[in-house]
Amino acid sequence: MTMQTKLLAWYEANARKLAFRQNRNPYFIWISEIMAQQTRIEAMLPYFENFIRLYPDLPSLAQADDESLHKAWEGLGYYSRCRNLKKCAIECVECFDGRLPSTKAELKTLPGIGDYTAGAIASIAFGEKVSAIDGNVVRVFSRLYDVRADVTKAATKKQIARLVDDSLCEPIEAYNQALMELGAMVCTPKNPKCDQCPVAAWCQTDEPETLPVKPEKKARRVERKHVYVWTDGKGFHMNRRPKTGLLANLYEFDETMPDEVVRTEPLAPYTHIFSHVEWQMDATLVFVKEDAGFYSVDQIENELALPSAFAPFFEEAREKIDEDVENEKE
Repeated sequence: MTMQTKLLAWYEANARKLAFRQNRNPYFIWISEIMAQQTRIEAMLPYFENFIRLYPDLPSLAQADDESLHKAWEGLGYYSRCRNLKKCAIECVECFDGRLPSTKAELKTLPGIGDYTAGAIASIAFGEKVSAIDGNVVRVFSRLYDVRADVTKAATKKQIARLVDDSLCEPIEAYNQALMELGAMVCTPKNPKCDQCPVAAWCQTDEPETLPVKPEKKARRVERKHVYVWTDGKGFHMNRRPKTGLLANLYEFDETMPDEVVRTEPLAPYTHIFSHVEWQMDATLVFVKEDAGFYSVDQIENELALPSAFAPFFEEAREKIDEDVENEKE
């Protein structure tokens, strides 16, 4: 029995029943792959289902209102992924008759679709015999072949790509997913389940947790901020962030005090971690008289894309103004 045969049999018996695996719809596969970047599969599933309900196909996504699109993406982070989805959908409508192209080479020309995502769509949806190498597959092959070189280096990436390409078999849509599933469920970064691995007989490493080899991560830059949550007692003042940069075009609270302050209350501090920067934030709820630029709680919850970096302040501030309303009734 070959490694591929053993792996495919394991996958057939153990594959997770995921919504986007129920058929080979290229649009569903594409959306799920983009959402799964930087997000655990289990965490992104409710977002996927809601997104597909709102935007069931490429034409509807191409015509999406930016505000509504950002709102549908709220909580997933890395909002550039969301913006690239729409750019890609528009290009598909304009250049590919409203469909995703069927080859890895063509898919890689689209906004936001890299080598891995292109390979996943081409192989799983269209059956093209090409690789789909994500972090899971890199980990599996670095361990299978005891690759001791830095996997972030170009030469090592080429080495692993060759090993993966040489292993490809039919049905390619099942094989590529089996490799990903093996990395996600068995050949995990920490505490790999080697005793449950269907391809353990072919594995050449005795120290799986030391692989893959990667350089030490640089320390994140720390930025301290003070957030001022202005409220008129009913809603909150919000500002749109710049069109470029971190959290581009999304909404945030103020970083300055207003001119006329009725009273203030402290909010719990919160630290939000991005990939390269850490925001250590203190916050103050500020009751004001101004009424320009304020949004109701319903508008913020249902219409505005509020980044998760500011969500804890919104939740606590909302509770405080709700308490004020109840106290006034008494």
